[in-house]
Amino acid sequence: MAAFLCGPAAVFLPPKLESFVVSNNTRLGLSSIDSLLFRSGKLEVQLESRVSSKNLHQSYHLVVRCEHPQNADFPRRYSKREKKPFPIPIIELRRAARARAKNRNNQPRKPILPPKRGLLVKHLIPAAFDVFNARIELINNLKKLLKVVPVHACKWCPEIHVGPVGHAFKSCKGPSTSFRKGLHEWTNGHLEDVLLPVEAYHLFDRLGKRIRHDQRFSIPRIPAVTELCIQAGLDLPEFPTKRRRKPIIRIGKKEFVDADESDLPDPVPSVPLKPILTEIPDSEIIAPSSEEETILLAEETLEVWRKMRGGAKRLMMMYPVRVCGYCPEVHVGHSGHKAQNCGAFKHQQRNGQHGWQTAVLDDLIPPRYVWHVPDVYGPPLQWELKSFYGQAPAVVEICVQAGAAVPEKYKPTMRLDIGIPSSVKEAEMVV
Repeated sequence: MAAFLCGPAAVFLPPKLESFVVSNNTRLGLSSIDSLLFRSGKLEVQLESRVSSKNLHQSYHLVVRCEHPQNADFPRRYSKREKKPFPIPIIELRRAARARAKNRNNQPRKPILPPKRGLLVKHLIPAAFDVFNARIELINNLKKLLKVVPVHACKWCPEIHVGPVGHAFKSCKGPSTSFRKGLHEWTNGHLEDVLLPVEAYHLFDRLGKRIRHDQRFSIPRIPAVTELCIQAGLDLPEFPTKRRRKPIIRIGKKEFVDADESDLPDPVPSVPLKPILTEIPDSEIIAPSSEEETILLAEETLEVWRKMRGGAKRLMMMYPVRVCGYCPEVHVGHSGHKAQNCGAFKHQQRNGQHGWQTAVLDDLIPPRYVWHVPDVYGPPLQWELKSFYGQAPAVVEICVQAGAAVPEKYKPTMRLDIGIPSSVKEAEMVV
């Protein structure tokens, strides 16, 4: 009885099969392999066995699935002259619209979601508090980790590098890059280089009229994650918002009136469901004093990073978030604003107006991928060996270099199972 291993699972093969070498030191009882397919973590093997004494021919078909894919491609970086793709292709949207129109007479009409009626989703209010507190805790933890883990930022382009020494890749595309032959000019990185500040307009009434161009300076702008939490039920005294206790009354496709709430008792000031955290000033930040404290802080930072992104994704499924298809502008609301401040490619043809489309999680919380350093105390990264290196979000790379365990989600892009050649000559010998 032989076994085939792939990840955590093992498949046992039938006995009385001849030996065949599939990989290093792995012998399976196979007389022939007609097909060997390895796509997206699934390995299909066609097995045949023959017993000479009885002249029998028996065929086996095995499918071995690997739960953790390896060596995934890096996230694509779109050019400034290229529009972002829609999360769902237009063809799929049209096909779904035709299906809904076809079945409209046969099925009852679906109820309107509470956010479209001006109400809150009750079970998502605790998630709004969790996401807001996770963001504040993430900022405080990163301020402490940046005192022990060096982060470098290029002076001329947006690229950053996590490690004791900046890499020597000739990938700078900033001004006067030809004089520097593409080399980066590294400076000390800050929190804003790791967590990109994504801001949005704060809406007093998320169902109100769209923001006009002449109102772009009179309406405050706050972090987009904070605005999403406020619309989902978080109450901050400095950013008031309108809360309805009765659903709105539609009088047209885009017109509505508020329901009469005079018969309801006066609203009582609500008590926060959970305590709201605040950011620690930079002057009060204290670096970890020991290696054990640094590792615990890194593990906690990874947990709040996962909690913030997971909670924000849940909120985005109920409360719409828009992003411009040409620039990073984000708007939290059912429709984007009318401010004509888009300066992306061919903005003159659109008169500076944004091309709004449905946002994804990376638009709201950019992960900011950086090169993964396999050995912090080893030789620096080499440009000729960049195809052997992996990438990870800057937050994850900082926590990993601080001593935290690598999360399973980011292992495919970090390429931890690839052997890195010691020299360029050795890399040329790789087939």
